[in-house]
Amino acid sequence: MSDLPTPLWAPSDTFKNQSRLTHYMNWLAEQRGLEFEAYADLWAWSVNQVEDFWASIWEYFDVMAHSPYDSVLSHPEMPGARWFEGSTLNYAEHVFRQANETHPALIFQSETQPLTEVSWAELRAQTAAMAAFLKAQGVEKGDRVVAFLPNVPAATVGFLAACSIGAIWSSCSPDFGASSVVDRFQQIEPKVLLAVDGYQYNGKPYDKRAVVRQITEELPSLEKVIVLPYLDKEADTADLPKSIGWEEALRTPHDGLGFTPVPFDHPIWVLYSSGTTGIPKAITHSQGGVLLEHLKYLAFHNDVHPGERFFWYSTTGWMMWNFVQASLLVGGTAVLFDGSPNQPDMNVLWEFTEKAQIHHFGTSAPYLVACMKRELSPGRQFDLSHLRSIGSTGAPLPPEAFDYAYQHIKEDLWLCSMSGGTDVCTAFVGGCPLEPVYLGEIQCRGLGCALYAFDDHGQPLVDEVGEMVITKPMPSMPIYFWGDENMQRYRSSYFEMFPGIWRHGDWVKVTSRNTLVILGRSDATLNRHGIRIGTAEIYRAVNKIKAIKDSLIVNLELSGGRHYMPLFVLMNEGEALTDEIKSALRRTLREDYTPRHVPDDIIEVQDIPYTISGKKLEAPVKKILLGHPIEKAANPDAMRNPETLDFFVDFAKRVK
Repeated sequence: MSDLPTPLWAPSDTFKNQSRLTHYMNWLAEQRGLEFEAYADLWAWSVNQVEDFWASIWEYFDVMAHSPYDSVLSHPEMPGARWFEGSTLNYAEHVFRQANETHPALIFQSETQPLTEVSWAELRAQTAAMAAFLKAQGVEKGDRVVAFLPNVPAATVGFLAACSIGAIWSSCSPDFGASSVVDRFQQIEPKVLLAVDGYQYNGKPYDKRAVVRQITEELPSLEKVIVLPYLDKEADTADLPKSIGWEEALRTPHDGLGFTPVPFDHPIWVLYSSGTTGIPKAITHSQGGVLLEHLKYLAFHNDVHPGERFFWYSTTGWMMWNFVQASLLVGGTAVLFDGSPNQPDMNVLWEFTEKAQIHHFGTSAPYLVACMKRELSPGRQFDLSHLRSIGSTGAPLPPEAFDYAYQHIKEDLWLCSMSGGTDVCTAFVGGCPLEPVYLGEIQCRGLGCALYAFDDHGQPLVDEVGEMVITKPMPSMPIYFWGDENMQRYRSSYFEMFPGIWRHGDWVKVTSRNTLVILGRSDATLNRHGIRIGTAEIYRAVNKIKAIKDSLIVNLELSGGRHYMPLFVLMNEGEALTDEIKSALRRTLREDYTPRHVPDDIIEVQDIPYTISGKKLEAPVKKILLGHPIEKAANPDAMRNPETLDFFVDFAKRVK
């Protein structure tokens, strides 16, 4: 009798045969004489023959090189691996290779603007005009162009224009405060800022002109500010320093869109860590590295075909915005949405999926959990016939949310839970169009990603929880952190625990079937009397209690070998934390897991602290409860709701 669990979904023969991954495997057989019986065999080859694999990606996607590479990987040690030295290329040029008159380049909707389409011709014309304007301002290869914009077509135009001339892009969402933006942008000394007058979220307008003024004043390197009138088309922005209107900038004369070849390792953009405990790390990626990784992942692991519509709910301050732009590389249509997922109600994104005829819908695990708790049934309310896949990231997706997706969204659905991050602007683990989807499990390790679960002694584990590590370099690993002399911060971020091996900071279990389960951040581990517990297990149990909206768990190691594990809960509107709810939660934790999972206290709070990018502040809260001052435990400017920390400062006085 087989011990295999029953899959929630399995790809049909047609689904598999039409996948881009199967096309690639057939190409390998024809061109390289390499045949693989199963995905696991292909993955093993991709990580054991790293140079051959990435050379095949270069050839399969017919990368446009203005000068050829001398070797695939001339320095394989991490950190500091050097890829495709000698080659020059341009990421934006590869985007516009996909231009066509059949499908739109972009689809956009906001709380105030109806669904609109942007053709490839229009995207090219605006990008060419913006590139010409940037060059007229003296922006050259290697200069920085930054944006304080919502998730609108103008942000895509700005990125592609900067990239086309070899400038380096960086963006923040307008829900960031001025100090948070300055903390990020001042590290890279930008020359031009693209900014918005304001935006609307959850039905409320936010005028950001004062914030733009403050940002401009605190970034002395800025020479020009391009202002997009978005909240108010008639807004007076002429008094903003160094400013020019968006439409005026686009009237710059030009001779069409050109592309500046840059070395493979030339920076494409700077992303930022959450900055919860200090100045955010300025994570810098290369044009060539993300080009190869995005071609690989969007084609093989997301299976985006030309003309398909790829959506991920995101802001310009999260790496998933950059990832959405990559759908253009493989001929997809990038679908953009600016607004609250709750305005006018939680069905807005599902209605948008119907109207925009989205093929690939991406979101966060907490969003799917929230839909589940609200008992939404989008599959019954909306026409989701175009929808092929749902992607989930940002946090572990609990098994109950897997069931929910198949029961209430769509039965014939490819659920692609994935995990990666800002560090590599992709996923280490995620979807595979050739494999089944099992309850609570991620389908596969990404091609070219030598990922394992390690114990404390650096030995690989199977069917056991360990530290997520990557033992061989990937092209999209950061080339450096901006301003990080001698790469000290880079090394301490990934390579302190296992020298020469990337430790990502997640708990992971690799099963004997090569599927994976992510159990939360290892740096927020609940070390309960020597037994390590992943926070995801606690949150999974909490999600079963409908009265509870959100929660945060920490474990404190106190003097005398004592442990104290409080669970902080945010109740749904109209609900109160009763003894019955506490008893139900404790019983669920004990029955589903072990008595060690049961918290010592369950405490109601008014809100759960989050970073602007949507990460729970587990580790900073733990530090505060252990007596660390706020300024050393967290960075309030990097938070969505910094006022929530006051509760934990007061609560810490009770912890002894």
